[in-house]
Amino acid sequence: MVHGCSGCAWKAEPRTTWGKQPRYSALAISTALTLRTVFRLALRQTEGLIGSIVALLDLDLPVPDHTTLSRRAETLEVARLAPRPGARPVHLLVDSTGLRECGPGEWLAEKHGTRTRRSWRKLHIGVDAGTGRIVAAELTAHDVDNASQVGPLLDQVAAPIASFTADGAYGQDGSYRKVAVRHPAAAVLVPPRSR
Repeated sequence: MVHGCSGCAWKAEPRTTWGKQPRYSALAISTALTLRTVFRLALRQTEGLIGSIVALLDLDLPVPDHTTLSRRAETLEVARLAPRPGARPVHLLVDSTGLRECGPGEWLAEKHGTRTRRSWRKLHIGVDAGTGRIVAAELTAHDVDNASQVGPLLDQVAAPIASFTADGAYGQDGSYRKVAVRHPAAAVLVPPRSR
């Protein structure tokens, strides 16, 4: 077993503020998330890969679990992969759905039948039609217009886009322009809004 300072950069610096002390450094989490991106893995697979690498190198280092990776990924910026030369174009399917936010004490409202005002959020998702993988996602307030999220969704897709398909909620002139500017060769399959 390798001991000593091999894990100095892996373990987090002690925090001087209130709250639970982090166990893993930003370097450890970003290393795991970068390997996840490179090998296109799920979080549990990433946890297993890091565990295998640590074991192969005979290091005495703790392995961040998938929930830690997910939570810390929100606060770290990980570089995206540039599209591979000759990468196949993506046929992007876009839609949105409403999500109800539940807070503490929600079970009391359910149990006693009290009426409280629930808050809603809207999740905009872009899916690669060829693989079924989510390649873009935006979480917004419930009153945000769907068409306004076309640009942020397109910015998240690294590969060239062959087609952009969405429902009539995305059928505004701005949507067509945003796709045309970023991906001039892409076909836009969005029915126009009924007047």
